[in-house]
This record gives sequence, structure tokens and C-alpha cells, in this order.
Amino acid sequence: MRRSLMSLAAAVTLVAATASPALAGPPWLSIEFPANPMNKSAQGAYLLVHTFHHEQAASFVVEARAEGLVNGQRKTLALTLERTDRDGVYSLRQTWPETGDWVIVITGAPGEGSVTALVSIADGAIRGIRVPTKKIENGRWTVPVQVTQADVETELRSLVALASR
Repeated sequence: MRRSLMSLAAAVTLVAATASPALAGPPWLSIEFPANPMNKSAQGAYLLVHTFHHEQAASFVVEARAEGLVNGQRKTLALTLERTDRDGVYSLRQTWPETGDWVIVITGAPGEGSVTALVSIADGAIRGIRVPTKKIENGRWTVPVQVTQADVETELRSLVALASR
């Protein structure tokens, strides 16, 4: 009996330790721009990505790509995020061209239950940062929504239209 209780406790601990943020509530991320130049582990970063589970900093998988339009040509570039010395903080260096219109797509906890930030950049300057959300439980909670490629395309078209004014 004691052995089976210990096995059960170990199994519960293992499940709790490996649960993704999506299973225990939605993840969140925020963008820090400009990146703090005093933080040695983030020096040279274009921006920082902070990841959270509820109000607590939490490290989880974060992916990024740049979706752009340069001289009328559509571009997609994979981007690399680097961990900093702070839990749940990742740095992103500018590896996309300074010219053109870009939407940087940053997704935390990819898959169902993920959170995505869309960072709009035109002429080398950030024009907006959005984390698409919805209200649930009669407006009690704000949670991230799944972002599709169509959402990214709409964001890029809006940026191009704004930049052409």
C-alpha cells in the first residue's frame, strides 16, 4: 500500500511538473522596447520578450518570425530568440532588413492555448504591438486568441496601407 501511494505521488508530481501553461491556464507575453541596455545578457537586443503564467515569470518555448514586404516582394524570415539571465525573458536581435514593412510574429507556448504578439515595423520604427485577446466569463478574464496566418497577412496589409499615406 505504501509503495503504491509513493508511486501515485511521484506520478502526480511528474504530471504537475510537465504540464504546459496551456493546460494550467493561458500563457502570456509582453514586449519590452527598447530593451534595457544596462542588462548585460540582453545588450544589443532589438526588443525583449517576457513570458508569464498568470502573474509569474515563466519560461516556455517561444518562437519568432518576420513577415515582410520589401520592394514589393513578400518575405518570411525565421528569427532566433535567446534566453537572458532572467527567468522568462528572451532577447531578439534585429536580423531582418531595416527597409520595408514587417510584422514580427512572436508565439509563446506554440500550439493550442498559445499566445502571440504582433509587432508592426515600418521604415525601421515600431508602429504597434498587439497581443490579440478576447474576454471570457462575462468579461472577467482576458485571454489570448489563436493567431492565424490570415491575421498576420491582415496586420501586414494594414501596416503597408498606413506606411503609404
